[in-house]
Amino acid sequence: MWTILEQVMEKMKTIGALCLAGMALLTCVDVVGRFFRHPILGSVELVGFMAALAVAMALPFTDRDKGHVGVEIIVRMFSKKTRTAIDICTRFLSLSLIAVLTWQMAVYARTMQTSGEVSISLELPEYIIIYTTSFCCLILCLTILKDLINNFKKLKEK
Repeated sequence: MWTILEQVMEKMKTIGALCLAGMALLTCVDVVGRFFRHPILGSVELVGFMAALAVAMALPFTDRDKGHVGVEIIVRMFSKKTRTAIDICTRFLSLSLIAVLTWQMAVYARTMQTSGEVSISLELPEYIIIYTTSFCCLILCLTILKDLINNFKKLKEK
């Protein structure tokens, strides 16, 4: 199961990088187009969608690689066992929060889907982005769960 999770995270990382590159390319082309009085219709919407996807796709990978900002100045002074216990508590709280976020985003996406809500300029269905972000949060939950299990194993060994 964890191997599949790693493969999914690698694909998500690639999609996030493509969204980031697409944002840069689309913005540049739109600016040049505006200079020649031919802007790209809906470029702001597309850049916004790609930004949301880039951030969502990067969440699990960033969590796995411990790339989030953390304040560890005081925690470093504790023993390894205490640090592991603190990490278990923060991971559990994170898992709880992200699980609720995942669930509520799926509910919100379903509401958007049934209402037929679309974007203003291009009339793209916004619920697809919300479902995708919810899926990314689900993968983040699994990543946090994997870390929690590993921390419990560390705690048992000590």
